[in-house]
Amino acid sequence: MFPNSSEQHQSEKDRLCCEEKEWIILAKKTESAAAGRKRIVGLPRALLYDRYRILWKVFFQELGVDVLVSPPTTLETLNRGTARAIDEMCLSVKVYLGHVEKLVGNCDYILVPRISNFGIRRYMCTTFEGLYDICRNLFRETGQKFLSYNVDVTHDLDEEAAFLAMAQELGFARKEAAKAYKKAKKAETEDWKKQVKRQEELYKSDGLKVLIASHSYVVNDAYIGKPVTDFLKNAGVTVLRADVMDRKEALKQGSRLSPTMRWEFNREIAGGIYTNRKQVDGIILLSVFPCGPDAMTNDMIIRRNDGTPILNLMLDAQSGMAGVETRLESFIDILRLKRNAL
Repeated sequence: MFPNSSEQHQSEKDRLCCEEKEWIILAKKTESAAAGRKRIVGLPRALLYDRYRILWKVFFQELGVDVLVSPPTTLETLNRGTARAIDEMCLSVKVYLGHVEKLVGNCDYILVPRISNFGIRRYMCTTFEGLYDICRNLFRETGQKFLSYNVDVTHDLDEEAAFLAMAQELGFARKEAAKAYKKAKKAETEDWKKQVKRQEELYKSDGLKVLIASHSYVVNDAYIGKPVTDFLKNAGVTVLRADVMDRKEALKQGSRLSPTMRWEFNREIAGGIYTNRKQVDGIILLSVFPCGPDAMTNDMIIRRNDGTPILNLMLDAQSGMAGVETRLESFIDILRLKRNAL
């Protein structure tokens, strides 16, 4: 019924190896093309990258700045990040630091934005407030330059103002930066609408459907979350994401579950669950150890669940997938039994 996990892992290892080689070639080409004429901004492929990649890439492209993205996460990425981190940092932050280290020395700047909040009760995890300072401190001996922008709406610093200030710091005129931001924001909006539309079509599909309630930087990470979604897909499950829906509506629906929830991304995920729970067979709460906001939010979701089967899956730094696969297999069997399809 289920794929051979060793073969699946070897295939994934081969794919990541190829992507790593492609990244090395790209890095050399970017360095060569940019020598003496363009700056290179590095983008760590972790944390906020999946959410903002279109916005960042198009913005810098419009300004004529080269972009270099770190390769997909591997065990080496995690190990290098863990060596830089303190024990209390969550797995996703350790992965992020590994991506930063990969970019050090290969670009002029590494973008590490500071995002505090999007308004009242629309806060980020405190890690995103301090990430820029964390990176500057942990990599201070390398001489690497870091680039940041500051979003803090409670202090009248919105996203557009933050991008314009960042561009001006790089030496670009305000008018030029505003034009670049406008194009980037439009591209980001169009891309998100396409993602939402594709997922809406998946809800109409036949067969077993599972809603993954997780941050994009967890579920889409090549080393952390992708093995989980790959396993589900190979088992014939249609995988959907709770955070892929109209974000304003998600925040609104999230407030129905908890009007006092502080964290923006968790509120979106909760809103996605509340909106779509009746369209799926089961829900998987996929998070990493030891994420504080997820621990509190997931507990609330489980307590307020109205009967939809839920699997609370916490991932850690263990390299083996056997335990995770066993829990996923059991969960799928339960869903099939409930459907009388086992």
